[in-house]
Amino acid sequence: MAASHNESSRKVLITGVSKGLGRALALELATRGHTIIGCSRDQTKLDSLQEQLSKSSLIQHFLFKLDVKSNDNVEEFAQIVEKEKLIPDIIVNNAGLAHGKAKIWELDVRDFDNVIDTNIKGTANILRNFIPLMMHNNYGIIVNMSSSAGRSTHADFAPYCSSKWAIEGLSKSVAKELPKGMGIVTLNPGSIYTDMLVLCCGDLASKFQSPEKWAIKAATMILDLSPANNGESLTVNNPL
Repeated sequence: MAASHNESSRKVLITGVSKGLGRALALELATRGHTIIGCSRDQTKLDSLQEQLSKSSLIQHFLFKLDVKSNDNVEEFAQIVEKEKLIPDIIVNNAGLAHGKAKIWELDVRDFDNVIDTNIKGTANILRNFIPLMMHNNYGIIVNMSSSAGRSTHADFAPYCSSKWAIEGLSKSVAKELPKGMGIVTLNPGSIYTDMLVLCCGDLASKFQSPEKWAIKAATMILDLSPANNGESLTVNNPL
């Protein structure tokens, strides 16, 4: 089954699709002939991405404005996707937030809540509403974006590290629950020059590669995944 999926055009749902890694991955996959189902909170950036996607491929792509932190929003999104016969073959849970350097007792509680609610609850909301749809197709690959901060620890980034450690644990637990024909993995993208890395590292972020270069390798990795990878913690090894 995996081989036939690898050879054909697939429907790929990407959260946080309007900028950074999500946007670059969507554009790369679209140029390879895959259908993008994307969501983001930023309608302006979604509109510009839709325009880019239209230029990069002849396939129709579907972008939605929603907040993954809201289970009601995600539930409605899933209902639309099912109705339009767009149940994804692959999901990339990419939506995520970071915070500036701060001790846990110094970080504003709203920043803490936004990181936890987006990175953990947002991912869980997608899993809750889309796994049952994928089960109907007896196939589905889910990629939960992790981080080196989900496999080690860093001072002044406790909330972000906590959220990514949670993603690792959540994914490995769900891997034990999925039926045959499905798989879930975590993917550490490596250090890429994005707004998030600038927030964490400042000017040092510009030393790392662009999302567009990253997406070339990441897209190949993601398309090559099969249910045999279920439960794995993977990393995109990128040069500086």
